[in-house]
Amino acid sequence: MSIVPALQAYPLLAMACALTLGLLVGSFLNVVIFRLPKMMERDWQNQCRDFLANDTDIAKLPEQNEKQESFNLMVPRSRCPSCGHQIRAWENIPVISYLVLGGKCSQCKAHISLRYPSIELVTGILSVIVVAYFGVSWNGLAALVLSWSLIALTMIDIDTYLLPDDITLPLLWLGLILNSGGMFTDLSSAVWGAVAGYMSLWLVYQGFKLVTGKEGMGFGDFKLLAALGAWMGWQMLPQIILLSSLVGAILGVAMMVIRGRDKNIPIPFGPYLAIAGWIAFIWGDTINQTYLKLFVAP
Repeated sequence: MSIVPALQAYPLLAMACALTLGLLVGSFLNVVIFRLPKMMERDWQNQCRDFLANDTDIAKLPEQNEKQESFNLMVPRSRCPSCGHQIRAWENIPVISYLVLGGKCSQCKAHISLRYPSIELVTGILSVIVVAYFGVSWNGLAALVLSWSLIALTMIDIDTYLLPDDITLPLLWLGLILNSGGMFTDLSSAVWGAVAGYMSLWLVYQGFKLVTGKEGMGFGDFKLLAALGAWMGWQMLPQIILLSSLVGAILGVAMMVIRGRDKNIPIPFGPYLAIAGWIAFIWGDTINQTYLKLFVAP
């Protein structure tokens, strides 16, 4: 019996594999979340130097003439931020290594943030839910990619108020490509979902800016909602927007109560869109049917 039929025949085995895969991917997502914004910053700096190459002040910068160390998702190897100790393979086993090490660096005993195993665990749990819902199928694999991407976008936006094009745009195009064959919705709904997703928040942005003179959200939010529309179709956008508002209200109030967050500090909207989008992707039809039965049916 080959692997795929075996996983389809034994759902518990499939979910165990999904959990393991999710934990491993979660470990990689920690790298993406930390490094991708820094890679973007380096790229912007290099572009500025190239653009201002003839400026004498810029030419005097030491970085202009020094070769930068390679920095991407693969190199350099992960290190302890406190002592520079290179993380060995056994120290990088998702969740387990954190527990074995007691949440501390093996060399300098500096505290390791609980955030790292938390992201690994959340990725594993969401992966199990996806496989339980979609099964071992191409739909399930695509849903895993969407889920992992939304986790990365959520954490990057929380850290930096950025939603990188390197994730949102491929996600948008992937949604359109998958739905060209009707994987989650028909192609027409996917195309208009991408258009409506982008334009709806763009219009809100322009209206808010016209009235207040301030920017209420970033362009990355438009692209993220466009990507969600491309995956689920325009019909799901109202639910995503309503859910994101509800999630935002709940989490926003919770942060102000628990952490005493200043009301004037901007709150990224991307995480709320990502959470709402994932909920709608998995349980959107069930939510709609429940609503119709409770409030619309005679």
